[in-house]
Amino acid sequence: MTGPPDRQALIEGVFRAEWGQVVATLIRVTGDWDLAEECAQDAFATAMERWPREGVPDRPGAWLTVTARNRATDRLRRQAAGAAKLRELAAHPPGPQPEVDGFPDDRLRLMFTCCHPALPFEAQVALTLRSLAGLGTGEIARAFLVPESTMSQRLVRAKRRIREAAIPFAVPPPELLPERLEAVLGVLYLLFNQGYSAHGLCGEAIRLARLAAGLMPDEPEAGGLLALMLLHDARRAARLDDEGVLVTLDRQDRARWDRAQIDEGLAVLDANLARGRPGPYQVQAAIAACHATAARADDTDWRQILLLYGTLARMLPSPVVELNRAVALAMVAGPQAGLDRVDTLAGLDGYHLLPATRADLLRRLGRRTEAAEAYRRAIELADEQADRRYLRKRLSELS
Repeated sequence: MTGPPDRQALIEGVFRAEWGQVVATLIRVTGDWDLAEECAQDAFATAMERWPREGVPDRPGAWLTVTARNRATDRLRRQAAGAAKLRELAAHPPGPQPEVDGFPDDRLRLMFTCCHPALPFEAQVALTLRSLAGLGTGEIARAFLVPESTMSQRLVRAKRRIREAAIPFAVPPPELLPERLEAVLGVLYLLFNQGYSAHGLCGEAIRLARLAAGLMPDEPEAGGLLALMLLHDARRAARLDDEGVLVTLDRQDRARWDRAQIDEGLAVLDANLARGRPGPYQVQAAIAACHATAARADDTDWRQILLLYGTLARMLPSPVVELNRAVALAMVAGPQAGLDRVDTLAGLDGYHLLPATRADLLRRLGRRTEAAEAYRRAIELADEQADRRYLRKRLSELS
């Protein structure tokens, strides 16, 4: 057992790193998604109760998996219909498991099971975020900009469909991988974005992206997503100041960027662009490369970024893409041009970066009262503490 001073932070880090593995293992051996999630939740609740008092185990993931399995065994013993699942649990004792379908990682199987083409795309992504990343229904609903009740219904229907269609818990054969590509990459990118303030989850998304790119070496979008993640994650050390306040890209200390990771991301991007089949992830990685290769913020090639956002908007039309395109336009043609574009956007109600962007443009135009009002609205909508601290700081600078 270990006893670090900040056990709460360590326990939260363990949750991010181990939730998907615990759930995936229980799903594999029981075939019951709800049972797997409930027993994993019980195991983590037990950890929250015991670890602050007893210390964190040396192998927390193994401790959680065994505890969750024991919970599942107890639950199944109380159910007459649980006899077959109990036999399955007994046939898979705790500890390292032999490879199945050529892959030793249950999380990869879980991801491909969730992304089966029998499920609607939104359900594929939502179910993976729920099962693999342990995100709450409300968190997933916010990522999709839909009501929580709508997301809850999607998750229930997706699990029911997996049971009814007897979808196997396995990585599909190579000839079936392309039909899962869009959903798998979408899941990984959302997982990465959700974990951007949590290094363990971000690292897990990159690890799974490497596996996916290795599984599909002829799919340039898989490599494009890996490059995009590497280029974004390379800036992590400069993203927050010592007080936990968000540092915007133009103010970051670029000496703190991970140059080796940037070089790897650029190499992966170049190799996949050379295939001549550009897609949305490759374009987004190219935008990130424009930032990563600028020695100073003033050296950023905003005209190239604006062109790339135009390409991305044609490939992937969405209000979020248009918002970013408006920011690039403001850097090329001035804040009024950017504000005019922002004020035409629809479909971003509840998205804090819309009023935050308006606030910044209004501030640059000298319209301080309107900027303050927009900053206040952004603070109300922001979920992340780092974002709220940054917005409050900018609001205080106005007064």
